[in-house]
Amino acid sequence: MSQAWGTLPLVTPSPASPFLYFVDDRLSPAELSAARLDGHLVELGDAYIPADAVETSGLRAGSLRGILGDTLAATHLTAAWVHGALSEPPARHTVQRAVAKRLHHVMGRRILYRDGAIEQDDLQVLGGVLVTSPVRTLADLARVPDDSHAEAARLLADAHPGLASDAIAWLNAHGSLPHKRSALAFLRGLAERDRATAPRAGRQDDVTR
Repeated sequence: MSQAWGTLPLVTPSPASPFLYFVDDRLSPAELSAARLDGHLVELGDAYIPADAVETSGLRAGSLRGILGDTLAATHLTAAWVHGALSEPPARHTVQRAVAKRLHHVMGRRILYRDGAIEQDDLQVLGGVLVTSPVRTLADLARVPDDSHAEAARLLADAHPGLASDAIAWLNAHGSLPHKRSALAFLRGLAERDRATAPRAGRQDDVTR
């Protein structure tokens, strides 16, 4: 499915949460350090949040605003972390172009950049930045043949019953893709596990009523 995009995505990023503190934004490095030492702020991704704040997907995503800006989306393991499947952010954030125009000079030791543009239907705005939807994230994770992506895919699917079936449908609707066949086999296994556990959950609900 092609999109006639302009320079900026139709899914427009929004301002970051006031609960996020960045270096040299509202507080100086010295002030941030003092707040951390006093236990008022804790680190979250590339930012800091109040120690008593609830760590939400929006705050996780918003902490990446300095990396993503308005033109990149969080994908793969980074998106899995944003969506709550992983407890810690990856050492290198996977990002992908979220605008029609090709980007140049997207570099950094802490990012893995993928140039293919992401369709609008596969994007969400969380915390003021763009992130692949859970369905797209699971489909992407399933197509990377390594243990870390497979484990993240299992955790994401476990957190969202029925997501594996939705990811299968997404892959079937998107033609030829790298590692599609193995990804479909992997996702079918996750979907079957969903179906196997659902009746047991239903029976437990009946017992506890």
